[in-house]
Amino acid sequence: MSIEQPQGRYASFEAFYPYYIHEHSNRTCRRIHVVGTGLVIAAFVAFVATRNWWLLAMPLVGYGFAWVGHFFFEKNRPATFKYPLWSLMGDFRLFLETVSGKRKF
Repeated sequence: MSIEQPQGRYASFEAFYPYYIHEHSNRTCRRIHVVGTGLVIAAFVAFVATRNWWLLAMPLVGYGFAWVGHFFFEKNRPATFKYPLWSLMGDFRLFLETVSGKRKF
């Protein structure tokens, strides 16, 4: 089974997610993603509680963590560049699977 469809597009997030996981096969990269996504969630909660607008810049930190994981550990190009929305959804799904124990940290 091919992970990437021949035309390079996916019909659904469920079809995309195995590709997303394949692009995060390096354990350190996955860990860095989980930390970055956790920081984004914490910043959003802090924003809701305090209304400090600078906290809305935290997605830059989250993506910074993810891109370090890809460029230095995974040695690939982040899926965000080709699939921005599904990549973001994949980040949150990976985070939830990890913190729930479904996926090993």
